[in-house]
Amino acid sequence: MEKLITSIDEITEEEGKALVRLARKAIEEYLKTGLEIDLKEIPYDSWKKKGASFVTLEVSPAHQLRGCIGSILPHRPLYKDVIQNAIAAATSDPRFLPVSPEELRNIKIKVSVLSYPQPLQYKDPYDLLQKLKPFEDGVILKYGNHQATFLPEVWEQLPEKTQFLSHLCLKAGLPEDCWLSYPVEIYVYKTKTFSE
Repeated sequence: MEKLITSIDEITEEEGKALVRLARKAIEEYLKTGLEIDLKEIPYDSWKKKGASFVTLEVSPAHQLRGCIGSILPHRPLYKDVIQNAIAAATSDPRFLPVSPEELRNIKIKVSVLSYPQPLQYKDPYDLLQKLKPFEDGVILKYGNHQATFLPEVWEQLPEKTQFLSHLCLKAGLPEDCWLSYPVEIYVYKTKTFSE
């Protein structure tokens, strides 16, 4: 069986910082040549395990979002996941135009490694509110073919639980009260974020 990253503690600070450098290298190379970089040597064992990551680009100094793409479930080696999500965040986030090579100098890159999502069992909307841990939980909301996620850092913009869930419903293409009126499935995960 292929190894999975199940806990974010498997990634050390050093490995995480190296992932951020890898993400930048991947974007630079892709913007220059249109090619995905390939590593001849994988420096850490944790990178070979299947892992899920999000790559976020922010324009400094205002921390304005400039692209964010990620995987919720691990389906390829972590280093490949970071390379492909970094390129996608820079070139194919539908909310933004592709990043230009000149812009890249002013962009800060963050890589978040995700733990494996766990279903959150709850009885009713009030129980759900009790069980959510702001600033700690990344949350996935699922209903039928609709799905959306917010990373834990989104709590900084939406610290109020009801607001957080309503925005998540909208992101999933559902009515904002979907968490109150539909039997939505909720999964939670943790992240470890490394930034430049």
